[in-house]
Amino acid sequence: MRIGIAGITGRLGALCVEEVAASGLELSGGLARKADPQKRIMTDPAQLAACSDVVIDVSSPAAILANAEAFAQAGCGWVIGTTGFGAAEELAIRAAATRIPVLRAANFAPGLTMLLDLARQLGARLPAHEYDAEILETHHRQKRDAPSGTALAIGERLAEGRGVALNDVMEVNRSGVRGEEAIGFASLRAGQIVGEHSLILTSGTEQITLSHRAFDRRVFAQGAVKAARFVAGKPAGLYEMTEIFGG
Repeated sequence: MRIGIAGITGRLGALCVEEVAASGLELSGGLARKADPQKRIMTDPAQLAACSDVVIDVSSPAAILANAEAFAQAGCGWVIGTTGFGAAEELAIRAAATRIPVLRAANFAPGLTMLLDLARQLGARLPAHEYDAEILETHHRQKRDAPSGTALAIGERLAEGRGVALNDVMEVNRSGVRGEEAIGFASLRAGQIVGEHSLILTSGTEQITLSHRAFDRRVFAQGAVKAARFVAGKPAGLYEMTEIFGG
């Protein structure tokens, strides 16, 4: 199986290169801002798509529109690990999924994938009017988006369990009293922390906390390669990591 990597020169992209080799798969090439023919690095997503069965995309939101069109046109699978999309990017991803298999994940770690499933269960079983929900995430100082895509994914699963839309109940950059049945978010940025996420549910008599801490970015690269294997040969559609890890 031939795997391309969009964002190949980034930290996670470089780890994906190593994991592709460790898995005995073929690296077809990569996308970056500057081409390097000797390393099979190119700037045109259509060129990469033409020689790939699946592309692992860990580039940036700015590249999503061009990548969606190129990959859908070529018919290759698309594994997306980028977050921080706007409405246009969301529509492009969904449109591509009607033509090719697309797996989108805010986080490729197996443990975090299971936490998402637990968040949905807790949302369904612990009433919002009794349990205040807060999501705390901590990342390295260079991270641009806040809350993180993973934190938002946790919030979406919790809101799904509660039967509400996250956009209707989320609170970010709070400066006053929390809203009734709100889902609050807090973000910390410091040093080179890989990623820490906690879902905290508190009533008047008890508190439950679900936490996940990534020690090494390699866990994301390993998960991305598993996702590429899963997507290869699948029919068009939008897939999730829970389908790989059995959540």
